[in-house]
Formats: sequence, structure tokens, C-alpha cells
Amino acid sequence: MKSIGIVRQVDKMGRVVIPKEMRAQLKIKNNVDSFEISMEGEKIVLKKFHPTCLFCDSLTEVVTFGDHIICKSCIEKLNSMLENAE
Repeated sequence: MKSIGIVRQVDKMGRVVIPKEMRAQLKIKNNVDSFEISMEGEKIVLKKFHPTCLFCDSLTEVVTFGDHIICKSCIEKLNSMLENAE
């Protein structure tokens, strides 16, 4: 028999409430955390969003450049490549 978990209705605005117990377990902070929403076949997948570097997926020392997130290490590598190209 399949586990159905917790059932929640979708409201008029298309919103679904994530149960408090689950938010607490995942350390989700209201008005702070964001989610990446994707589909896998017939499933909607919510994944807690962590900004990672565009090039290496690092989570440490990241900065926003335009619409992109880049880590300090990759910025240094890009600068080195630029200096060597001159």
C-alpha cells in the first residue's frame, strides 16, 4: 500500500500550505527561504533553494552579478584567464 502523506487543498490562488512540522524539520523560515519548483513526470518537486555558483555550484562566498551568481574562486579564475589573455 502506498503512503499518501499529508493531503492539502489548493486555494483559489493556486497556493498549498506546507505543514508546520515539515517546515520545522527542514528549517524553513517564513518570508526568508525560497524554493525551486520543477516537474518530474507527473510529480511537482519542491526543493529548498540555495544560491550556487553558475560555474562550479559552490555555495560559499557567492555574489550576484546581474542575474547570475558567481563564487569568489571562479571570479579569481576568470580574472586570471583575462590577465593571461592580454
